[in-house]
Amino acid sequence: MKQRTLGPEGPKVSAIGLGCMGMSAFYGQGDDDESTRTIHRALELGCNFLDTSDMYGPHTNERLVGAAIAGRRDEVFLATKFGIRLDTSEPGKPRRSIDGSPEYVRAACEGSLQRLGVEHIDLYYQHRVDPDTPIEETVGAMSELVAEGKVRYLGLSEASAATIRRAHTVHRITAVQSEYSLWTRDVEQDVIPVLSELGIGFVPYSPLGRGFLSGRFTSPEELDENDFRRHGPRFTGENLRHNLELAERVKGLAEEKGVTPGQLALAWVLHRGPHFVPIPGTKRVRYLEENLAAADVELSDEEVQRITDAVPAAAGERYDEQGMRSVNI
Repeated sequence: MKQRTLGPEGPKVSAIGLGCMGMSAFYGQGDDDESTRTIHRALELGCNFLDTSDMYGPHTNERLVGAAIAGRRDEVFLATKFGIRLDTSEPGKPRRSIDGSPEYVRAACEGSLQRLGVEHIDLYYQHRVDPDTPIEETVGAMSELVAEGKVRYLGLSEASAATIRRAHTVHRITAVQSEYSLWTRDVEQDVIPVLSELGIGFVPYSPLGRGFLSGRFTSPEELDENDFRRHGPRFTGENLRHNLELAERVKGLAEEKGVTPGQLALAWVLHRGPHFVPIPGTKRVRYLEENLAAADVELSDEEVQRITDAVPAAAGERYDEQGMRSVNI
């Protein structure tokens, strides 16, 4: 597996990482045995960048990842996140809140270390920016974890350009994670230029449009009942009909290139910047192997531009109204 750095002077990681969320949450029924095989296969193929969060499950995904890498810690660049609190006391109606308070930063980190079974976290992200806590206070508390050796590098997720600048003055931000793909390019205008200026790596999540651009489903009815995409704005009604046309364009371009639609979409992301490290999620070995092969797909500048022009932004918001209120803060 080829490697990249998170920023010009950042740590080296595999050019494509593995998003582990869907193994335990949001994307329907999980299979811990297959998920563990997927993680092990990733490590065998040189994909060492694993991404999880304390809110996936909540907590169950960190335990799954921790068990899978037990005895193989030196092979892994481990990223996890904090800041989204889920109250699951009422079945079927989890209540969500954002907490970036210094007290919670420390408590969340201790919990993640325990669940993952590790002595340090390589990359620790604030999962969502807390509008009620100054970013300087949150990052200040995160920097204390670095000083104590519990965390190596700091990151932010779905933060605005202004917030990234403020955070970076307190402690070096190594990576920013945001949704980015052929049909989601919001960050190109403000965020990516700031990352380039400050030497911060970019970690695109959902680089396959939550599986839609790879052709793995064409209708919400194909998904499990508890898959949140069944009710996602992009996957229902008129938005779905419009977005199916975009997926067909990706499929056609991929056939011309002799690759799968998912590989084309990932190769496009990789060619958008030398310090872009996408983390497509999967819980199946066969999809992992397909995704990682995209690192070897070469695209010319002309091909990149043709793909860019052929696939405009998706119809519909990325999240529901509540979810959209928590991004770009």
